[in-house]
This record gives sequence, C-alpha cells and structure tokens, in this order.
Amino acid sequence: DSDNRMGLMSTQAFYFLVNGNHSLVNMSATMGDVYTTYKDEDGFLYMTYASQEMFG
Repeated sequence: DSDNRMGLMSTQAFYFLVNGNHSLVNMSATMGDVYTTYKDEDGFLYMTYASQEMFG
C-alpha cells in the first residue's frame, strides 16, 4: 500500500517533541519553521513523536 498517511483514532492525540523532548511543536508550523527554531548546533533537527489516548 502506498498510502503514507498515519491513521489515528478520534480518541488519540499525536505530538512532536523537539529540543531534547523539552518543547512541544505547534502542529500548524511548517517543518521549515520547526527546523529554523529548533535545529541543533550540528545542523540536525532531533524529534521524538508520541501518541496519547484521550477521552473524547
């Protein structure tokens, strides 16, 4: 299957964490904005992702 979209249930939330997992990325920001704001001294952008079950 060539579909690259992620499937989340309506009860799940998805987060990107950057900067040593200390900053939560605004999901409306572009990757360019995130890179410019949070890139490491070595020029790489280090990100962690997490999902959490939410009540809804």
